[in-house]
Amino acid sequence: QVRLVESRGGLVQAGGSLRLSCAASGGTFSNYGMGWFRQAPGKERDFVGGISWSGANTYYADSVKGRFTISRDNAKKTVYLQMNSLKPEDTAVYCCAAAPFGSSRYGKNYPYWGQGTQVTVSS
Repeated sequence: QVRLVESRGGLVQAGGSLRLSCAASGGTFSNYGMGWFRQAPGKERDFVGGISWSGANTYYADSVKGRFTISRDNAKKTVYLQMNSLKPEDTAVYCCAAAPFGSSRYGKNYPYWGQGTQVTVSS
């Protein structure tokens, strides 16, 4: 079974940057679409960004477009989320997820999830 482990998040001041990584094991990572999601206290889990199995296609939530970049390194079985120009509204637990049949904007299409990592943006 696929296991996903996110790197540690952290506390960042508004306007700062942070890079998250998600390491995969136990599956054929190169064939999986990958996604990043986040969930703030008391709120629904939201899609952040997705990337196709080859890395050729990426897509983002409107709220992060132009600030966040998702990428992957299939040799390392790792997906990344580069977050720039962070805002307090970005504060959430961030999770990576894997979809054997292709990435999407919907969490229900991802059977494998990491445990999540806390990102807090202060102002």
